[in-house]
Amino acid sequence: MRNFKIILQYEGTRYQGWQKQDTTGNTIQGKLEALLTKMAGEEVSVQGSGRTDAGVHARAQVANFHCNTEKTPAQIMEYMNLYLPEDIAVIDICEVEERFHSRLNAKGKTYCYQVVNSAVPHIFERRYAIQIEEKLDVPAMRRAAELLSGTHDYRAFTSLKKSKKSTVRTVDSIRIEESEALPGLSGDRARKLTFTFSGDGFLYHMVRIMMGTLLEVGLHEREAEDIPAVFDEGRRERAGELVPAKGLTLMEVRYLCRKEEK
Repeated sequence: MRNFKIILQYEGTRYQGWQKQDTTGNTIQGKLEALLTKMAGEEVSVQGSGRTDAGVHARAQVANFHCNTEKTPAQIMEYMNLYLPEDIAVIDICEVEERFHSRLNAKGKTYCYQVVNSAVPHIFERRYAIQIEEKLDVPAMRRAAELLSGTHDYRAFTSLKKSKKSTVRTVDSIRIEESEALPGLSGDRARKLTFTFSGDGFLYHMVRIMMGTLLEVGLHEREAEDIPAVFDEGRRERAGELVPAKGLTLMEVRYLCRKEEK
């Protein structure tokens, strides 16, 4: 059995997330497995680096699968892109060592979340960003981002109620970047904000809850200095709201080295 590592992009708008489900075939994993099973003439299981939620996008999701095939990586990539839906694409593929696992070997990830800060909707951003009409206090959000970063127990920032696994994670950085005024919009609030989260791993809904917390700070609904108390108490209700999935994109999955590639 040969082991292949793929990097893919997808627009998650119309999918029920990454993980395949018995009740629907409309998932990213489900689409990939159905196609590769047809190509190989036998069942193929695809392992992803993580499970993106329904509506979440990816610019560089990583997955791997074992398969008996004489096709070269380039031929597999050509076959997949020929038959995949237009909102899913394989952008790289290589053969790797048998033991390589896209999730278990991952050492870090980067996500971004986009916000259109404008009183007027921006049609061409509607699938990839949420709209906040009130002006956001960016300096306050940057202070909160510093307090959210570091190595902490993030149990207050996950929707998973019970877990036998550790909820300690390291968030290396949270960057907040402001764009120039968006084309077609006027006014001092017509801007796009991009929040970039990098860390060694993220819990279920963790980025979206941290994002909700930052927005509450930006709207002056909570103080940035409240963040340490949220960590100390560790209760989900003390953290921010869960923001919509459509503003979130998986940007990168990092691995320790490339020695696993042939």
